[in-house]
Amino acid sequence: MHMVDRRAIGWWMLQSLVLMVPILAAAIVAYVWWEAARSWLIVAVITASLLLLVGVLVEPFWRYRVHRWETTPEAVYARSGWLVREWRAAPLSRVQTVDALRGPLEQVLGLSTLRVTTASSYGAIDIGGLDQETAARLAAELTESTQQIPGDGT
Repeated sequence: MHMVDRRAIGWWMLQSLVLMVPILAAAIVAYVWWEAARSWLIVAVITASLLLLVGVLVEPFWRYRVHRWETTPEAVYARSGWLVREWRAAPLSRVQTVDALRGPLEQVLGLSTLRVTTASSYGAIDIGGLDQETAARLAAELTESTQQIPGDGT
């Protein structure tokens, strides 16, 4: 099993910051400006602060220890999550599309997500936190491998 790129830790930290900083800022502004509601807004400020700390100092490192991936001539495997862990396997005979995706934060960090779409109703397998070159190489290899398998992946 392969680990994701170490830069994925920074990616996950940035995701938590982008989500939680505006929430914390809004709670602080409301606390400062809305005097009558301070007694319950302090709970919102403390909760948002704790969630931000966990999202930056705990979750990314925990996810880095959990996230793994592997490709074989028969299947694609991915393990992800941090509180709820998921282990997914997709036989290459069921693969319909293979894409390398890069969101804005991933582009800044030189990372990509490999998305393997199958005929499963459960959805695609995403392997996030890969180096851009690794994701592009895997997408090309998996596309080549799936083309060698007869059928349409359904």
